[in-house]
Amino acid sequence: MSETRDNTNVETWSGKGRNDENFPVGVLVTPKLRRHVHSFYMYARNADDIADSPDLAAEDKIARLDVMEAVLLGHSDHGAPSALALRASLAETGVTTTHATDLLIAFRQDAVKHRYETWDELYDYCRNSAMPVGRHVLDLHGEDRATWAPSDALCTVLQVLNHLQDGSKDLRAMDRCYLPDDLMRQHGTGIDDLLGKAETPGLRRVINDLLDRCDALNRAATNLPRLVRERRLRLETAVIVNLAHRLTTRLRNGDPVGTRVKLTKTDAAFSSLAALRFLP
Repeated sequence: MSETRDNTNVETWSGKGRNDENFPVGVLVTPKLRRHVHSFYMYARNADDIADSPDLAAEDKIARLDVMEAVLLGHSDHGAPSALALRASLAETGVTTTHATDLLIAFRQDAVKHRYETWDELYDYCRNSAMPVGRHVLDLHGEDRATWAPSDALCTVLQVLNHLQDGSKDLRAMDRCYLPDDLMRQHGTGIDDLLGKAETPGLRRVINDLLDRCDALNRAATNLPRLVRERRLRLETAVIVNLAHRLTTRLRNGDPVGTRVKLTKTDAAFSSLAALRFLP
């Protein structure tokens, strides 16, 4: 690693913030932990922006992500401000670095892997791209490891739903497609159908197949709020679980090729009301 790279900020930021996400990010978390959640979020956001940059070559993306990991693990103090901030947060809270380094595995994969052959391949990607986020927040709150399984299901469904929302955009901008190739062959479609003005019947069958799998993940995630001990986190997870169900339904009834299917303020309001039963 060169001295220039060591002393140059390698992080990029798309301009997106927590308000640009589908789901709340640390909104209801107890104030004393909120800055730690936000430190993890900014680290993940900046690393994700490196992996998604249309202006960086794959080897440059990986080199930048390597700098972030070096700073996070204490091998360097330069080049990645959000990694340095997260390192301080982890030192203060005692949360493992594993969740943060697992994310980098997924982002390095994004730099070089643009197609997924099967659902199992996509699910394995989610093990590093999605599951560590929930596990980090749960560990930060001192929750029991029993919460990991439903959290993994929830984080995976959120990731897959995002792939379905942004499938056309990802293909156009980065030549990246997360829809499994074997499902597209099975249902008589291909990635070129993502570039049309509206979904084709074959592509709709693929989307419905993936949404059936999301329904199963949603059912597994339903137990999460019941297992979370911390009151405010329990409420936030309940809201997110409800939003995941609603976005799954919207994608089943909408056309993510013709328009970006997204949650509405009504969805947020009803999900918040439904979560109130978990307040006690």
